[in-house]
Amino acid sequence: MQNLKKIFYSALACTFLFNLNAPVNSTEKEVKVYSGRHYNTDRSVFKKFAEETGIKVRLIEAAGISLIERLKREGENSQADLILLVDAARITNAAKLGLLQKINSITLENDVPVGLKDPNKEWYALTRRVRVMVANPKVVDVSKINDYTDLADPSLKGQVCLRNRKSPYNQSLVANQIINKGEEATKNWLNGMISNVSQPFFPGDISIVRAVSKRKCGVGIVNHYYVARMLAGVNGRRDALYAKKNNSPYT
Repeated sequence: MQNLKKIFYSALACTFLFNLNAPVNSTEKEVKVYSGRHYNTDRSVFKKFAEETGIKVRLIEAAGISLIERLKREGENSQADLILLVDAARITNAAKLGLLQKINSITLENDVPVGLKDPNKEWYALTRRVRVMVANPKVVDVSKINDYTDLADPSLKGQVCLRNRKSPYNQSLVANQIINKGEEATKNWLNGMISNVSQPFFPGDISIVRAVSKRKCGVGIVNHYYVARMLAGVNGRRDALYAKKNNSPYT
């Protein structure tokens, strides 16, 4: 949390410094943040930043794809100082569209590891997430599911739950597999896994955890923090029970 706070402070302060020539409110200084992240931890950092610096953080939250479209429409007239997105694919797309600009920060350079920052200094990673597999031991043999590639095994026919192919999470996962396994191996894996999919595709990760728990399918891929939140009871007691029924790194 402390390192996240430090990185946030650096990014917020630099965006303010880089936009000194932009129109500002005559009575107060502020940084405008477009955020596709919806976390209380972020808001607490923004609040602390404002208290310590006297710079107000004007937060605009929306889905990442909507924020990118908004930046495209606003063009050079955009008053956004900082954009926070929740997936590498969306960050890369924003950079390719020319929506980002270089930021110089010794703190960001020192605190963000190589591989988690743009060589052109247009973006820096704040946090990481893991796409984990959740499985119902009453439906599938969890001892045989150790890697993403195992989801292509014919024994899992009709037992795999996935988000649809347009999900940036799936796109990033496929990109990761291409880098690590190569295009041909990834193509074979995808064909095998898709043939095992339990239709229809799911709209969100929480719905996948619920489906696995209810035996509508045997195994699914979700972001780790959804499992953690469900186990913590953030979504209610029923979802906590659903999460506990599944095997995952958090049970």
